[in-house]
Amino acid sequence: MSKEKANNQTRFLVFITIGLVLVAVAFFLTMCFGATRISAGEVFDAFFRFDSSNFTHVTVRDIRLPRFLADLIVGASLSVAGAIMQGTTKNPMADSGIMGISSGATLGVVIVLAFFPGAGRFLKMGISAAGAGFVTLLIYLIAYAGKGRITPERMVLSGMAISTLLSSITTAIILKNGLMTQMVRYTSGSSANTIWKDLAIAVPFFAAGIVTSIVIARSLTVMNLGEDVSKGLGANTTLIKTLSTIIVLILSAVAVIIIGPVGYIGLMIPYISRYMVGTDYRLVLPTCAVYGALFVSIVDLAAKNVKPGMEYPIGLLITMIGVPFFVYVSRRQEGDQFYG
Repeated sequence: MSKEKANNQTRFLVFITIGLVLVAVAFFLTMCFGATRISAGEVFDAFFRFDSSNFTHVTVRDIRLPRFLADLIVGASLSVAGAIMQGTTKNPMADSGIMGISSGATLGVVIVLAFFPGAGRFLKMGISAAGAGFVTLLIYLIAYAGKGRITPERMVLSGMAISTLLSSITTAIILKNGLMTQMVRYTSGSSANTIWKDLAIAVPFFAAGIVTSIVIARSLTVMNLGEDVSKGLGANTTLIKTLSTIIVLILSAVAVIIIGPVGYIGLMIPYISRYMVGTDYRLVLPTCAVYGALFVSIVDLAAKNVKPGMEYPIGLLITMIGVPFFVYVSRRQEGDQFYG
């Protein structure tokens, strides 16, 4: 084992431990602080001496806990999806929101609400994933069009153009079908209305996406050596790319269904994680999952406590953080080669 690899593994253990401790702290703060403050003792009683007639207990168990779990799932999903996108496209600015994939998933949700209002959550997630898949196909078709090879810049521009178009279509459907009130909070990004049924549907897909990403993590690392080298080492590049795309679509759809179209998480967290633990995806993906979950839970905690009783949509707060970070990354990448 090389010294650098051993050092990265040591750093991985340190950062994962720190991240998990901070997630536990975020959990405690989320249970205690919100529109009303709940003491640590009451939180303990809500979990171990639950009384369904006690409003405080119900608030902890059925409002704050599912909301916190939703934040964890969304943060981990978007971060892992972003890391996979950046690795497979060798594009450090790839993100399901920036590339337009989230806008496709959002359009799918709006279509269900407008034309199939009685549809269940499972169908909503399926159509959302189909919308994300349609956008992914469009991105590659547009990026491949014309002369020259596909480039990260061309993919970003294609994604942004498609995102703008689909956002306009989404807005038109919302206005025509009187869904403005229903969609304002959703499109701004919020996990406030998450219920246990949402999590029951999302968790199996989330778990499948995360587990599969970990399984192919080594292959993703090998693919960063280049497609010819990967094939020479025996990697099935077509299979890995297909699985990677499916994982990104599933995780993006899960996040959009739960919290709405939130961008930049999949850009920021993978970028930071690579500085923490290097470029081995067996270390990058778990780090992304933990710190993505931590990031969204902290932002959501801030969103509902900046002014208790009046929440700020976390999508807006994340965008305020993400845009400067996007500018920073784009400037850093000028003339640099990306190794995902």
